[in-house]
Amino acid sequence: MELKSGLPLMKSASLRLFSSLFFIFLMFWMDKAIKSRFSTTTAYINVHNPEPLVDPPIPPCEDKFFVKTPCYDFLWSGNDSARVADIVSAIMKNNPGREIPTDKVKSFRTPAEVDAWLESNPMRCPGALNFVERNSTAISYGIQTNSTSVAKRGKYEDPPFKFQIPLQVAAEREISRSLIGDPNFEWVVGFKEFAHPATQTFSVVAQAGPTFFLAIAMFGFVFQISSLVSEKELRLHQAMTIMGLYDSAYCLSWFTWEALLTLLAAIFTVLFGMMFQFNFFLHNSFAILFLLFFLFQLNMLSFAFMTSTFISKSSSATTVGFSIFIIGFLTQLVTVGVFPYSSNFSKYIMLYGLYSPNLLAKALGLLGNATATSEGKGISWHNRGECTTFEPNCVITIVCLEFIPSRKFAINLLHVAHINILFMVHFGNLLRQYYSKFKWCQKINILFFESSYWTGKDGNKVIEGGLCSCSGSIPPLDDATPNDKDVLTEENAVKRQAANGEVEANVAVQIHGLTKTYKGTNKTRCCKCNRSSPYHAVEGIWVNLAKDQLFCLLGPNRAGKTTLINCLTGITPVTGGDALIYGYSVRSSVGMSNIRRMIGVCPQFDILWDELSALEHLHLFASIKGLPPSTIKSVVEKSLADVKLIAAARVRSGSYSGGMKRRLSVAIALIGDPKLVFLDEPTTGMDPITRRRV
Repeated sequence: MELKSGLPLMKSASLRLFSSLFFIFLMFWMDKAIKSRFSTTTAYINVHNPEPLVDPPIPPCEDKFFVKTPCYDFLWSGNDSARVADIVSAIMKNNPGREIPTDKVKSFRTPAEVDAWLESNPMRCPGALNFVERNSTAISYGIQTNSTSVAKRGKYEDPPFKFQIPLQVAAEREISRSLIGDPNFEWVVGFKEFAHPATQTFSVVAQAGPTFFLAIAMFGFVFQISSLVSEKELRLHQAMTIMGLYDSAYCLSWFTWEALLTLLAAIFTVLFGMMFQFNFFLHNSFAILFLLFFLFQLNMLSFAFMTSTFISKSSSATTVGFSIFIIGFLTQLVTVGVFPYSSNFSKYIMLYGLYSPNLLAKALGLLGNATATSEGKGISWHNRGECTTFEPNCVITIVCLEFIPSRKFAINLLHVAHINILFMVHFGNLLRQYYSKFKWCQKINILFFESSYWTGKDGNKVIEGGLCSCSGSIPPLDDATPNDKDVLTEENAVKRQAANGEVEANVAVQIHGLTKTYKGTNKTRCCKCNRSSPYHAVEGIWVNLAKDQLFCLLGPNRAGKTTLINCLTGITPVTGGDALIYGYSVRSSVGMSNIRRMIGVCPQFDILWDELSALEHLHLFASIKGLPPSTIKSVVEKSLADVKLIAAARVRSGSYSGGMKRRLSVAIALIGDPKLVFLDEPTTGMDPITRRRV
């Protein structure tokens, strides 16, 4: 077997930190493409002194976007009038810069014939003139053009200016010359649009940003859920807990690391946006942008913690993440497009804002619109609570939500994060024992409102069960008398000591009628809970385990050996009875914390991180055990030598054989010289020589 060495790479962290660079790069090219497409129109820019369009020529029909050839420069009707025919000939001859060939113009007698030809020959002519000679001093005309604006290869076509105005100027010029009788009559007309602000605004960050920034957050979301669920699925959290790690320390370490990544990711997102010279990032306040992205990703972080309590398989993390992304994408479309932000919908806005991607979309819209034009000054820190000029009827600003007086935008995001964390703690504790079969029953344990649920300082008994507690659904154990005389003698002695509250000085573990019952199948109908066929894994054990002795649990499969060890180490809560380990009860949260400081556990199955080496595993668990830092190195080296893993000390455990993993598990159990060690089939998978040595 070839062993692979090396430290685990920070792939997921790097991807989370720099994923924003990729998406901002995509937005950069989207922005370039959109600006190029509309660079020839003034709808998206402020026009202060527009240039006049003077005596424009009739362009060739080939200049029309998406025209079909052969084509005509223009059509005309009224060919039954010689005077009209002369006017059209003059239009063709006097076209500025280019005389129009006769084969590029088609004539008809009536406007109806023109309409019929245009209908049967679409996209073959940009415009038509319909003349009517009323008398010797009156000639009327009409113009037909397609006014639909189109864009092609970065150029914008405005038909009224490109085709309609040249036809109109040419027709009026030649009609005037005909009526006056002077073919050289000067006719100069200039057209120009009003000076105006941008009539339309577009910000790629405001429009596409919500989806892209949600995708950025989903990288961390999926990685985080996958890691959390993997630790739960592989029982890594459980291993650290039974070795003495507090749940609060575990959660705090997770949250600290993730919050640090979130902080750096938010800073990098703003810096990358500034690097690509987005007005959105350059003109809006750095502090506002940082808080927006940081608080949003912090919300997704807390949401991931909460969601992880409902997922049992790490393989489901990607599916869950993609589903949440799709939901966020759809709700963001509603936020950007049609959601009514007005005072009449205040209660709906509050509910809608509980999903943080919606708040992100609205905030990006406000900030994007403030920088959509070149004159946009953005939103500064000082005017963050003011309505901007581009939104005169605003109900929501970047800071204040008017339907909730004095409620801040940032505080809303923090509230959502707080709610997610509370639900994470609540459901995490509630579903820990009852995760796989989540049913509603008649009576609900409201542990959420009990002080012991949060503190664990009063030494209350650990309550077994999950969300539901159905009285009378589990039949009691039969109070059977042991057949073996030695067992009966031991049981009676322990019962007598327990009744008197006595524990002999040489006793390490005293078990008082400990039982563990697994509930049967749940069937919920009409709010009634029925359980059938409970399984009694441990049935009322009474025994003393002496100090400084090797005690073996022997029995066939499903005899309850592993279950008993799990109950004594706090992995599985007991159903009835109790056990005292060096005087501390396994049913007390405080007692269990003290017990874990003095025990070592080698579980039935290896609980290891594939990415960590044996050296890193032992350093980690030595720190959890509270060994002095100055002694950890020597203790770890001795442990590696004892289990013959010196040569593979720096090799990742994922490449170990089964026997090597068991040796590492034994070394972890013995780290720190515990007073009591639980070994559950420790030599499984070892070769005979190593088995004898262990």
